[in-house]
Amino acid sequence: MDSPHGAAVKAEDFGIKGPRGWVVRGIGLDARPGSLIAIEGPSGTGRTCLLLALTGRMKPTEGHAEIGPHRLPKKMAAVRRIAALGHVPGVNDLDQALTVAEQLREGALLQRRYDAPVRALFRPRAERRAAAEARIETALAAAGLDLATLPKGERTSVRDLERLEAVRLSVAIALLGSPRLLALDDLDLKLSDTERTEAWALLRSIAAAGTTVLAVCSEAPADAVVLRTGPQDEEGPREGAAEPKGKRTEATPDRKITWGAAAKPAGPDAKPAEPAEPAEEPAAGEPEPEPTTKPAAGTATDTGDATGADADRSTDTGTGTDADTDRGTDNDDTKGADDALAEAGRA
Repeated sequence: MDSPHGAAVKAEDFGIKGPRGWVVRGIGLDARPGSLIAIEGPSGTGRTCLLLALTGRMKPTEGHAEIGPHRLPKKMAAVRRIAALGHVPGVNDLDQALTVAEQLREGALLQRRYDAPVRALFRPRAERRAAAEARIETALAAAGLDLATLPKGERTSVRDLERLEAVRLSVAIALLGSPRLLALDDLDLKLSDTERTEAWALLRSIAAAGTTVLAVCSEAPADAVVLRTGPQDEEGPREGAAEPKGKRTEATPDRKITWGAAAKPAGPDAKPAEPAEPAEEPAAGEPEPEPTTKPAAGTATDTGDATGADADRSTDTGTGTDADTDRGTDNDDTKGADDALAEAGRA
C-alpha cells in the first residue's frame, strides 16, 4: 500500500488517572517509525485507556508522549489526524445493520468529509466516486480482505462476518485515510491459534509497508516491541514499560482495580469478611437488657417526654402530628397494636 512513513512513538513517565485512582503510570516507550508495538497484559490493567491516550483520544494525567512530531497532551488534535483506530469495542464498532460494501462506502465518505482537503469536496461527482473506489480497493488489498470469498460478496452483512474477517474490515476502513499510526484493541480476542497467527501476519505486513502499528493483546509475538501493563502493586500504582520479549517477568495476582470499576479482592488468598460476633448473653444474676422494641402507643414511657413520637401517638386530641391523625383515621381501638407491630418490624 502506498502509505506515508510511520510515526515514531515515544513516551516518558506517561500516566492516566481516573476517578478511582491510577489506571496506568510510569509508562516508558521508544519505538521507531514502522514498528509493530504490542500492549500486552491481562484484561483490566488499563490497556485500552493507554491505547486511546497514545492516539490522542484520551488525555493523560502525567508525563508526556511524542507521536511523530506531535507532543501529547498538548497536540491531541494533531495526533488524531495522523492516528487511525481499527476496531476498539465501544468506540468505533462496526454497524451490524450494514453490508460490507455499505460500511466501506460510509468509511470513505467520512474520511473525505473530515480528513480530506476542502477543495476535494468541489471535484466532480464521478471523480470523487472513482477516487473513493480506488482507496477502498487499495485498503482491502492491504487488509487482506477479498470480498469475493465472502458468502454474499460485498453484500454480506457485517453481522455475518467471522471474527478475523471483521478485524480485516476494520483495518481496511482505518487505512482509507493513509494513517501514520494504526491502533487496534483486543486483537487476539476470540481467535484460534491459526487465526491469531494470520492476524499478526497482517499487522506485520502493514508495519513493513511503513505504517506504525499499535495493538492490544493478551500475548504478543516475539518480534514486537512489547509494552506491558502490570497489576496494581500493594504500595504503589500500576506501572508499565517497554521491554524485550525475552525479559518479561511473571506478573503477580491482579487486583482488578480499573477506572470506573469497584475494587475486587486481591486474588485467591484474600480473606472473606469475618461474620459479626453474636451478642453476649447476660451473666447469671444480672438484669436482662431492655428490649429494643419500642412500647406500644398508649403505654407509659420512662422519658416523660410528651413531644416524642410515641407520646404523640398516645394522644387522641384530633390535632396531633402523627400520620394516622393526618389521614383522618379514627380507629383508635387497633391503633396501638398496629403501631407496636410496625415498631417491632423496624427493630
